[in-house]
Amino acid sequence: MRKMTLLFAILLFSTLVLSACKPSGDAGAGKAAEAYLNALVEGDGDRMSSLSCASWEENALLELDSFMAVQAELQDLSCSQTGNDGDIALVKCSGKILTTYNEEKTQIDLNTRTYEMTKSAGEWLVCGYR
Repeated sequence: MRKMTLLFAILLFSTLVLSACKPSGDAGAGKAAEAYLNALVEGDGDRMSSLSCASWEENALLELDSFMAVQAELQDLSCSQTGNDGDIALVKCSGKILTTYNEEKTQIDLNTRTYEMTKSAGEWLVCGYR
């Protein structure tokens, strides 16, 4: 009986240690946020729409409109899921959007936003940001 208890304790401890090593977050949510930002700087409204949930699509296209008069590019983009808020995956990005308008350059730090992502039909979609 003592051996059984010891074996159970070792098994439980091993399970806890291995679960702590499991990566937190879903690479898919981060990759979808990266695709959304790439579509934004490339001026690809169709792609932005397909990467947005229905409730965010109009806002995504308004955001795209604000970039239409500038040249934009991404620098050092990297996004990853940092947590959850119920069914919403929270994604933080690092890097910058560099814009140029009439030779005036501006940098937009991406780490100031947390993207809200939901999964629909197996695909991660941007549904806003905080």
